[in-house]
Amino acid sequence: MINRLKITTLTIFLVVNTLSPTCCKDLFSATLGHIKPKATPETQAAAAQDVISRIIPELASSFSVVVDPDLGETDVFQLQKQDNLIQITATTGVAAAAGFNYYLKYYCNCHVSWEASQLNLPEDLPDVDITVPFNDRFRYYQNTCTTSYSFVWWDWTQWEKHIDWMVLNGFNLVLAFNGQEAIWERVYRRFNLTQEEIDGHFSGPAFLSWLRMGNMRGWGGPLSPAWHSRSIALQKQILERMRSLGMIPVLPAFAGHLPRAFKRLYPDANMDMMGAWVGFDDAYCCPYFLDPTETLFNEIGRAFMDEQIKEFGTDHVYNCDSFNENRPTSEDVTYLSNVGKSIYQAMTDSDADAIWILQNWLFVNSPSFWTVERAQALLTSVPIGKMIVLDLQSEFSPKYDDLDQYFGQPYIWCMLHDFGGTLGMFGSSSVINEAPHTARNEENSTMIGTGLTPEGINQNYVIYELMTEAAWRTSPDNLTEWFENYATRRYGFADDNAKEAWRILQRTIYEFKNRNYGQYVIINSPSFSLSTGTWYNTSDLLDSWTYLLAAADNLANSAGYLHDLVDVTRQVFQVYGDAFYNGLYTSFNGGDLHSFDYYGTTILDMFADLEFILVTNEAFLLGPWVQSAMNAAADVDEERQFQQNARNQITLWGPRGEILDYAAKQWAGVISKYFAPRWKLFVEYANETLTSGGSFDQSYISGKIFDEVELPFTYDESVLPVVPIGDTIETAKALYDKWMPTLKTMESLINMKK
Repeated sequence: MINRLKITTLTIFLVVNTLSPTCCKDLFSATLGHIKPKATPETQAAAAQDVISRIIPELASSFSVVVDPDLGETDVFQLQKQDNLIQITATTGVAAAAGFNYYLKYYCNCHVSWEASQLNLPEDLPDVDITVPFNDRFRYYQNTCTTSYSFVWWDWTQWEKHIDWMVLNGFNLVLAFNGQEAIWERVYRRFNLTQEEIDGHFSGPAFLSWLRMGNMRGWGGPLSPAWHSRSIALQKQILERMRSLGMIPVLPAFAGHLPRAFKRLYPDANMDMMGAWVGFDDAYCCPYFLDPTETLFNEIGRAFMDEQIKEFGTDHVYNCDSFNENRPTSEDVTYLSNVGKSIYQAMTDSDADAIWILQNWLFVNSPSFWTVERAQALLTSVPIGKMIVLDLQSEFSPKYDDLDQYFGQPYIWCMLHDFGGTLGMFGSSSVINEAPHTARNEENSTMIGTGLTPEGINQNYVIYELMTEAAWRTSPDNLTEWFENYATRRYGFADDNAKEAWRILQRTIYEFKNRNYGQYVIINSPSFSLSTGTWYNTSDLLDSWTYLLAAADNLANSAGYLHDLVDVTRQVFQVYGDAFYNGLYTSFNGGDLHSFDYYGTTILDMFADLEFILVTNEAFLLGPWVQSAMNAAADVDEERQFQQNARNQITLWGPRGEILDYAAKQWAGVISKYFAPRWKLFVEYANETLTSGGSFDQSYISGKIFDEVELPFTYDESVLPVVPIGDTIETAKALYDKWMPTLKTMESLINMKK
């Protein structure tokens, strides 16, 4: 039977690589045809109508939704105005909601985003008569890390709002990862683990993504029965809403990672301790990886799948990433093929219709291990069309051509963009405007969708809105016009200064080339070995700031404008922080005490003013992040645990700073209590050594910063503001007047080579 499966898979692979893109899509329609909405058309229409009611309650009766699955071969929506009623007819509830958003954007100049909405619809709704088909079968959303960096503390109110956003933007294939630890606890007990052993394995909520991928264990844990109950209830609400709209939720499958106690219970099973991950020591690293060819793997995998399906039902699509920043124990291609077969069999033994979704990050992260031959062995171990590969970072590290369109397996072109949820402004607008269309039309393309896969959200919304439109645009757009229109929709007014600000941002910040994903000097742990540099002239950023501030008279009442004014001001300070740092570095190495004092004082003053602007907008406050963590707790002890989870993730990321500042956030409260105090200690120490002529000891000052700032911050329980303080426009104007003369003189220091 295995030999016949191998021959069949090889045959389909050879056939796929001789077919046109249309023929490939026809083949995948056969293998993926059962992946479709469960809800009736009537249920989906009602759910889409409810979305409209939540977005524009006063005008919801002016819209009517009909869901007709036979309207098109791929998802499509039709918009027509009939007797003062906007009729939306679509293939699914998701497509209907996306049609509603299309009308809001392109007929009413409205805007719905993560941070703010602008919904000033005209009294007389514009005429419309248009049909818009989606290009591909799927629009995918989420990274396995997003659940921790952005969603971890959310309650149903936040989830409901975000699911509305998902369908407004057409996403129909979405991760649904809540509640899986509760399922695993039941499975572990069935395999005779003690509660103490289970508690020692589960990490805290803020770190569950990396527990699930086998990178670490235990840090920030354990998980309480109350957390499990909350997660189960929340997952059921999420799944019910997603399914009612015609979305396909993606559930987890068993990837092979196990608590260490399994070695005690099953000493003869072939399992290996995973390699240490990014410096975590033995207390928190290295769960076991059970060889997928072991009978025990199938038993555990089936037990988990059966329990999960019993609790949540299934839509037959499962994510499984066994080797995320971990390598298999063998390089042998036969072994790797058997690994893939065994992982997939553990799914199909519980669900014969299972489809495996694989993030391609293993190929991006470890190219030296995952040669073409080894990647092919894994990818072709599963029947063609039964695995969907997420080309996770297509905008920078596409792998679909390197791996021969995944040897016949369908893939989704994804924009990753953000790592750790950091807030630096950047994006690759030209790439995402053009590359998905090119990929879709390649000879022998196996592309079946587009997707968003950021590690964290709530930053750079413009680039995400642009990317979502690749799902239905038939050709690249004029980016200058698109960014101008984006500003008008977002702010609700066609202000020329705002348009010019966004034109500048598009051709500079949003033509990203080589910056390290928002890791600016001011949010890094202080040292004299930090790198600086930008891919654009920073004077252009100052011009954008100038134009945006000039729009204040027209846009003072726009929530989107106020958010963006804070964001651009924040970007100015963190970019020019690089220049002040370079001045600090040069003056220290040159023994110039006077200049060193100037740059040191300026940096600390800049931190104070950065806090001053950030505190004026809720999106840039530490308080809501910490408060939401505490709200998720069941008692005082759990409040303390969750608050420490929340603070640690965005700073030390581990007990000793194992991934220090990877998920740093430029929030009020983090600036004043974490970033600024670190640099104050650093500048004072450097000044002492410069004055005394002593040697500079980086290990000493790093240890002092850890002991006096970094570690105490993670255990701080101070009450934090959860509402903004001050006036954004007045604050921005005051900072502009104060800093602009100085900033204009700093251009040469931004890109200084050290």
